Amino acid sequence: MFNAEQYHFPSMRYCTYAGRGMVSTSQPLAAQAGLDMLKRGGNAIDAAVAAAACLTVVEPNNNGIGSDTFALVWSGGKLHGLNASGPAPAAISLEKLAERGFKEMPAHGVVPVTVPGAPGAWAELSRRFGRLALTESLAPAIGYAEDGFNVATLAAEAWQFHVDIYAASKVPEVRTWFETFADASGKAPRAGERFRLPHHAETLRRIAETGAAEFYVGMYADRIDRFMREHGGYLRKSDLAAFRPEWVEPISVNYRGYDVWEIPPNGQGLVALMALNILKGFEFDSPYSPETLHKQFEAMKLAYTDGKAYITDSRMMKVKVEDLLSDAYAEERRRLIGSAAREPFVGKPQKGGTVYVCTADSEGNMVSLIQSNYMGFGSGVVIPGTGISLQNRGHNFSLDPSHDNCLQPGKRTFHTIIPSFLTRGGEAIGPFGMVGGFMQPQGHVQMIMNTVDFGMNPQQVLDAPRWQWMEKLAFQMESGLPEEAAIARELIGRGHQLTSGCRPNGNFGRGNVIWRLPNGGGFAGASDFRSDGSVACW
Repeated sequence: MFNAEQYHFPSMRYCTYAGRGMVSTSQPLAAQAGLDMLKRGGNAIDAAVAAAACLTVVEPNNNGIGSDTFALVWSGGKLHGLNASGPAPAAISLEKLAERGFKEMPAHGVVPVTVPGAPGAWAELSRRFGRLALTESLAPAIGYAEDGFNVATLAAEAWQFHVDIYAASKVPEVRTWFETFADASGKAPRAGERFRLPHHAETLRRIAETGAAEFYVGMYADRIDRFMREHGGYLRKSDLAAFRPEWVEPISVNYRGYDVWEIPPNGQGLVALMALNILKGFEFDSPYSPETLHKQFEAMKLAYTDGKAYITDSRMMKVKVEDLLSDAYAEERRRLIGSAAREPFVGKPQKGGTVYVCTADSEGNMVSLIQSNYMGFGSGVVIPGTGISLQNRGHNFSLDPSHDNCLQPGKRTFHTIIPSFLTRGGEAIGPFGMVGGFMQPQGHVQMIMNTVDFGMNPQQVLDAPRWQWMEKLAFQMESGLPEEAAIARELIGRGHQLTSGCRPNGNFGRGNVIWRLPNGGGFAGASDFRSDGSVACW
């Protein structure tokens, strides 16, 4: 009757409004799972946990039980940060990898796996702020894993992409992926096809019943340990048992009267804040004038170059966050922006594959949560009989002993996933975020400027064509800009190596937004057309 995977025309979405509660994420079933919690008497935290767990089932191409998680929680008139990214195993070292011939951290297999933080994050969020039992919050995810769900369009595309990658891989342990995420003939499910993850269901059930203890000190910790030993990995049960999600103080900059909040390092949210700190010294009259784009490009290059040089485990950073975010350092970097493009360099301040969920409830609670296996399904390793797909966050470690983010046992690596939050005058406006690896801080900057400088509503903020820095002077820009050809010519004339007219897709990030309406009037939310997502509300 129709081809479920074929679309000829760009879609148009409108801003969603509601008065009692809202959940926005990249998959409709997960959004509905979060809304179910609100309708059962749960709060925004319960909704976020339910949606996050559900996404490991219905969007496994971007996250899983073996993911890491970060969250910003607005509750009781205060913003709280949770870092649930795990460290490198205690048994790993530069010397051991050198003996095995590794010149850089691999992307797949058991070597880049660090301690997964997602189950611990769900349990900790539920314990501290939730109203419902974890067994109730995880029930929708368990139901979809056990009874089956219909695979969404973009998830099916990514699923097939990874079939091809793992089929061609020379890393033997990734073969376990096919036992869980492919059919008997080794094929990925197609869009609309019903798919079940029964082992995943049982694992989630045990995590819910034990508050994640079964994952970190019980049967699943034993299975992970055994698999790692058998295949030359370094993660051990002792690493899992030692892990605790960490409550952290969020960091912020003030941008034209609005406070923009991020999780502190080891997350890369610092990059977005540094770029905004530079940009707040300029005035902008149009979102897509060559002058606006030029200054955005230059600020982002400067911020990202510093971020890639300095961001690592906060306990081991050689440069202080407050120095990187100082007005003096922002002015120093701002003075480097002239009329022509230039290759960025690291400054020296004076000392002084992912899913995103945002939720809100009528009691004032709001959550910004992001969760990821990195690089799609992550390491490609799935612990047999459990549904646990393990992330490959260790791939971001450097093996250069002189680099700030060099691999060390027990160290957290530079992390791409970053939730964000916006406030003004100490009052919450709301959560926002974007998935897409190194696109994320670039997306955050564009989302904030589209909101604050150019007055766009949440859906316009997400629909607007995006750009991204690739390397050196190279940028890509989506199609859809007014007078696109003329803008591109001027930017190229300034020295930017620009590829314009790119098809809007997940490579430019996939975002979600919920803003609180003034005077207690409810919420305005949006979900990115570049994703399978939606806004669920009441």
